[in-house]
Order: sequence, then C-alpha cells, then structure tokens
Amino acid sequence: MSDKQITTRIVLASRPEGRPKPDNFRLETVRLPEPSKGEVLLDILYLSLDPYMRGRMDDAKSYAKPVAIGAVMEGGTVARVVESADPAFKPGDIVLSHSGWQSRAIAKASEIRKLDAKAYPVSTALGVLGMPGFTAYAGLRNIGKPKPGETVVVAAASGPVGSAVGQIARIMGARAVGIAGGREKCDFVRDELGFDAVIDHRSTNFAEELAAACPRGIDVYFENVGGHVWSAVAPLLNDFARVPVCGLIAHYNATAADLQGPDRLPATMRDILKKSLLLRGFIQREFADQRPDFEREASAWIASGRLKYREDIVDGLENAPAAFIGLLDGKNFGKLVIRVSNT
Repeated sequence: MSDKQITTRIVLASRPEGRPKPDNFRLETVRLPEPSKGEVLLDILYLSLDPYMRGRMDDAKSYAKPVAIGAVMEGGTVARVVESADPAFKPGDIVLSHSGWQSRAIAKASEIRKLDAKAYPVSTALGVLGMPGFTAYAGLRNIGKPKPGETVVVAAASGPVGSAVGQIARIMGARAVGIAGGREKCDFVRDELGFDAVIDHRSTNFAEELAAACPRGIDVYFENVGGHVWSAVAPLLNDFARVPVCGLIAHYNATAADLQGPDRLPATMRDILKKSLLLRGFIQREFADQRPDFEREASAWIASGRLKYREDIVDGLENAPAAFIGLLDGKNFGKLVIRVSNT
C-alpha cells in the first residue's frame, strides 16, 4: 500500500454523560484498502460540524443509528478524488460525501456527487448550499409556510440554519425576528443579514424584549434551541401558528438529572389545543425531492445578495473535538467547518 492509503481519523472512544469531553474522542492513524470496483479514494478537504452529531454519540433510539464505540465520527465532507475505480469519477474531481472525521476515506461512487468548484467556495456545500441551508428551506416551505406580513421568529439566528431561515422568510415577504447570543452575533444578524429585529437571549429582560419585537405575536417559530427561548416564545404564539421543530440544542447535553423539573407538557398541550398550533418535527431528508428547487433558488438568492452566509473555519482535523464541544456551547459564529487539508 502507498502513503495515499494512510488516513488520520477521529473515533468515538466513549459515550459522554452530559457535555462531551476531549477524552470521548480518540485520534488514530490507519491504512485504508485500495478502492474496489465502484469505489473511490478521497482526500478530505472540509468537514462539517453540526449539532445533530451530539445525538449520534449516545446509544439511544433515534432517527439514525448511533456511532459505534471505536467507529469514525460521522459527518458531511467535501473531498478530492485521489484514485477512482468507477468511470463516473476521475482524480481531481471535487465531491460531496459523508466520510466523517478523517483525512482520507474510501467511498462508494453511488454515494457521492460532483461539485462545481468554480461556482461558489466548495465549503458552501456543507452550509448555505448544503444540509443546513436546505433544512431552513424545507422547514419553512413545508411546515412554516409564512405568508407576507406574518412574523417569523428563529433562534440561533447567526448560525447556518437560523440565518437562512430569517433571510428566506424575508424573501417570502414575512417579517424576520432573530434570537442570538451576544452583541456581536446580534449586530451581524441585524446589520449584515437584514433581519427586521434581533434579541439577545442572554439579556436579563429577554422575554420582555422579545414581546416588544413581536407586537402582533408570532406566526411561525422555527425551533432550533428549546430551553428558556421556548419559554419566552410560547406565550407569544398566535392562533394557528406553525412551529417547525428542527433542533433542541439547549437539551442535547442534558443528563437524566437535568431533565427532572417542572412538567411543562400540560401547559404546552393546552396551548396546542387552545390556539390550534401546529408543532411538527422534521428531518430535512424527508423532503429530498425538493433539493433541486432549493439549489436553483438558493444559488440565485446568493448571486443577487439576498441570501448571505458566514463560515467559521477551523484548521486541522485534530481540532475537531474542541471545536465541536464549543459548538454545543454556542462558541461558533456562523457555519462551523474544519479545514482538513489545504492541498
């Protein structure tokens, strides 16, 4: 085997209890086999870090299988083809894959797709033009369905999903109110992304400030966070409000003890009944048939300046665990991407 078959990878060493720690991960160097027929050898350029990965670290029933102990942490990647045993790909092709936290990988040709490296920075295939952007698009289009003049509120508004939600809502004619953490992020959401209003969830008067920013109530709340943000949003929901439930990052590190406390379910169910609310959890792949529409529309919006994005790029695969832990603490600013290779 040549050096081309050597990969550095980060595997799940142990399952976290609560907040992940560095020793839940392990860095390894191994040799890969030669690609078989229908496979390609990839050099990973960029790795996407996303909140959903925290759920994969737990051995719990979910919409996808957990990462096994000793297995490579999963994740979306942009890669360059090094060797190909499939006629559809040649060395040098830039592709989107799901190769996880490693520097090189063997992938089935049927499970990757070529990217146009000249149209936009290839890292955007992991963010605004990738899964996060499509999550925002699909959740709004199919569940939120904002009408012109309605108020759309989104938490984590400076992140890759939330930032797209607010901008797409405005494109659809709605009023966008963002919720973010800290002055720098709030300024970015208001001044750079063009939201109509933005509220800092760290403010001691957060609930009151949110109510003041939504004088006509909330028609669509795109849920990314949960926790105290939901507590402030819930009383403001209008009759027939729609709530696409995309994520609950405030609860991802919760332990059994953390979940003990007041039972909010009766009050929530009462509001659902009284206000005829629609709360709908979703995974973006449910709407995979809409990807071509999204890619066409989002590309045009970016080209016209109506859809902006920000990336938070961290160099070095070895820094992925610390960056991921920081992501769960809200330390990232924009779409968090690990630059695995500069070549």
